[in-house]
Amino acid sequence: MRVVIGGGHGKIALRLATLLAADGHTPVGLIRNPDHAADLREAGAEPVLLDLEEAGVDAVREVLSGADAAVFAAGAGPGSGTARKDTVDRAAAVLLAHAAEQAGVRRFVQISSMGAGAPVDEEQVGVVFAAYLRAKTAAEEDLRGRDLDWTILRPGRLTDEPGTGRVRLAEVVSRADVPRDDVAAVVRAMLSDTGTIGATLGLISGDTAVDEAVARV
Repeated sequence: MRVVIGGGHGKIALRLATLLAADGHTPVGLIRNPDHAADLREAGAEPVLLDLEEAGVDAVREVLSGADAAVFAAGAGPGSGTARKDTVDRAAAVLLAHAAEQAGVRRFVQISSMGAGAPVDEEQVGVVFAAYLRAKTAAEEDLRGRDLDWTILRPGRLTDEPGTGRVRLAEVVSRADVPRDDVAAVVRAMLSDTGTIGATLGLISGDTAVDEAVARV
């Protein structure tokens, strides 16, 4: 399986690439900084220099041509302002989904955020985080309207703690943490599972093994 990952140098993306490569698949990571290519190769991924903030749909479609699945794992990052929340967390996600649709790559997993899809209290969360949640919400809404076999994953607060391999995956979950290791493991399982197609799912640490949690959806 050839899997194109938007935001290929992200912490979840690199973990996902390592898992996919270990399974004998071909992960392809989209990066905008050529200095990151070595990290992708070390993870077992094929690096492709393509900036989703600057590229047109034709260039993205060309990279996706022949792929079996696409994953949007990009994010503007905690140091970015409101403008990049829109250009990365919304517009880049929309671009990748649009290109996947044109390229005939039906399976599409979008990593969103807990809190997306709900009303945002800007005074409570701050201007920048409110912009982030609105961007994620808009990207979700766009994806739901596309002719793709999509799944939207809303992880809780991400940590770099070692994964436990045990999660809670459901339409509604409480606010809690989840290791990036376990997010990557869930996406890996989703890519070969049809039961999560058309679902929007929250993800936090829990008591159910990853494969079982995905199969139960």
